[in-house]
Amino acid sequence: MHCCIGAVSGAALLGNVPYLCPLKDILQAGVPYKTEKPITLDNTEHRIRITLTSQNVYSLEKVCEQLINGAKEKNLVVKGPIRMPTKILRITTRKTPCGEGSKTWDRFQMRIHKRLINMHSPSDVLKQITSISIEPGVDVEVTINDS
Repeated sequence: MHCCIGAVSGAALLGNVPYLCPLKDILQAGVPYKTEKPITLDNTEHRIRITLTSQNVYSLEKVCEQLINGAKEKNLVVKGPIRMPTKILRITTRKTPCGEGSKTWDRFQMRIHKRLINMHSPSDVLKQITSISIEPGVDVEVTINDS
């Protein structure tokens, strides 16, 4: 094995340190490592799940209808809307800030409605479908799975 001092090749400088030995390049080139594939958006079919949540049922149903109509115009396979059970968050608290007076209670609740829409489509068509105006207060979550 030989080392060449002062010789400089194409990938020679490592920062400000001069290139001293080709052994480093040989070892680095010979070490296999796992490379992650870059995510490319192409025209392959994807299983897409759109999750919609809101406190307002009317606006939630309106967004669902717009998404499903847009998907059916593109002749996509659509399953849904799947209505999930409503979450009811309850808080019961005393009305009075101090401990005096009659024992009166306030009962507050917040209802969270959830809808699921499943479809099979290419990702570029999904961008066209989801470009609709979404009602305020409706949260949209899009999950893309490879089929």
